[in-house]
Amino acid sequence: MKNINLSRRQVLALGLSGALSMALAACGGGNNGGGDGGSGDGGSTDGGGEAVEATITVWGPQEDQSADNGNWLQTQCEAFAAAHPEWTLTFKYGVCPEGDAKANIGTDPSAGADVYMFANDQIPDLLKAGGIAKLGGGTLDAIKANNSETTVNTVTYEGAVYGVPFTGNTWFMYYDKSVFSDEDIKSLDAMLGKGKVAFPLDNSWYIASFYVANGCTLFGANGGDAAAGFDFSGDKAVAVTNYLVDLIANPNFSNGDVGTNADAKAFFSGTWDYQKALDAYGDNLGIAAAPSITIDGELKQMKAFAGSKAIGVNPATALYGSNPQVAVALAAYLGGTEAQKAHYETRNIIPTDVNITVDDPLAQAQMDAMSFASIVQPLQADMGNYWTPAESMGKELVAGTVTHDNAAEKTEAMNTSMNTSAVQ
Repeated sequence: MKNINLSRRQVLALGLSGALSMALAACGGGNNGGGDGGSGDGGSTDGGGEAVEATITVWGPQEDQSADNGNWLQTQCEAFAAAHPEWTLTFKYGVCPEGDAKANIGTDPSAGADVYMFANDQIPDLLKAGGIAKLGGGTLDAIKANNSETTVNTVTYEGAVYGVPFTGNTWFMYYDKSVFSDEDIKSLDAMLGKGKVAFPLDNSWYIASFYVANGCTLFGANGGDAAAGFDFSGDKAVAVTNYLVDLIANPNFSNGDVGTNADAKAFFSGTWDYQKALDAYGDNLGIAAAPSITIDGELKQMKAFAGSKAIGVNPATALYGSNPQVAVALAAYLGGTEAQKAHYETRNIIPTDVNITVDDPLAQAQMDAMSFASIVQPLQADMGNYWTPAESMGKELVAGTVTHDNAAEKTEAMNTSMNTSAVQ
């Protein structure tokens, strides 16, 4: 892998929002004709000798089709065609940012791309519209083999996988290496003994990491059980609230980040704030996955919300109807190891593939976070019930209205609110 100049990393903000979509639409029933990834091998690079002549429409962001970025999409499609001499393939390209896939595919899936790039939180809507295929066979096996469990869960909905992930979206920690050692950054409590640490406790996208660390769950163990709802109750959750009461009282803790606390020597954010971190810490900039916290004498790993961007297959097109194996194989190729390597080298798109070795701290921190310091942000319609109660808890903690005396009461009230639908 080539060395990437860290000062260029702010370009990773392209298409990566500071948070995933906060309200997920309800999903429609069934598979909507998604199939099983062309059945059988589902995306193997072995064409089996079957002759196919086809035109494939592929949609991706403009940046992936730019000569300045090495024409990544066109280059990978041509490499795919070369790997399949038994298939005579013609490619048509369209510009569609990942965040717009739901709107552009959902309007009329039959007129949409055969293969396209999308943000994972759109899966329920794409499925409801009949515009995304379930993947199976060898394609599914490769997705599971080449990605962390969290990454696979980002493209899993109601037990099925609906995309080939190629980059993650989560948060991690930026810190000053002149203040914190490699050993210090493993523990938030150790860091608080060395210097000021800022954390956006009143932001619901972040506060969950403390509760999840101690066993609280959102829709079950992996976010896929809608009936399980939120479990931020009982002793495990109260212990976290009490921990946070003490955290707020610590003089070395500040709510926010280095922008709102200029003396903070560590803060938590994602790739979009790389430049802010570089400006603050310069040559002493360190980047790492979130640390552990100590609750009841035990180390517990903080876990951020995570999402991904992925390659999807449209089951509503003529190509899928006649040659689904071609569309699925292309999606698997575009999200495969070699294509992800090229994506990283040409556009600094941080890979999810665990077989790829990266050579800079920013990429490594995101990959580590996706591997062991995050959980998938659930793709459930009732996820919308989480945000306001969690934010309210954070704001009350910061304001000092949550205390050890009322921690149990406040925690139970938060859990009840999360599990109460806004519309009865």
